[in-house]
Amino acid sequence: MRIIILSFLILFISTTASCQEQSDKVPQVVLNAFQTKYPGENDPDFELDDHGYWEAHFKKDGESYRADFNADGTWRETENSIKKSEIPEAIQEAIEREFPDRKITEVEHVISATQGEFYDIEFKQKGKNMDVMYRKDGTKV
Repeated sequence: MRIIILSFLILFISTTASCQEQSDKVPQVVLNAFQTKYPGENDPDFELDDHGYWEAHFKKDGESYRADFNADGTWRETENSIKKSEIPEAIQEAIEREFPDRKITEVEHVISATQGEFYDIEFKQKGKNMDVMYRKDGTKV
């Protein structure tokens, strides 16, 4: 029994240390940029994504968000998942017109530093799913 407890204790300590190690690697300029962009959000979880961006995962008003930053602290975009029922009406009409037989698998509301505000609609298809980006008025990005 002592061996089991000791094993769990070692596993817990090593897991906690590796999580701490990841957060210690976040450049201070990224942490500062996050605080400037989202003042009062004091508990973001950061991870380095496959593209080399620092992703801050946080909650705002009870909703989960993800904000991407370059290593130099430049904000790239913030997105959050929304329900299909929250898709603006003009986009719903465009989807019915352009993709009437496609099934929506995910919807994200995105605010981008370079592309502005849009909605990323992911459709199920064979192989890799298809993403189509729409402005609030139903036009494609």
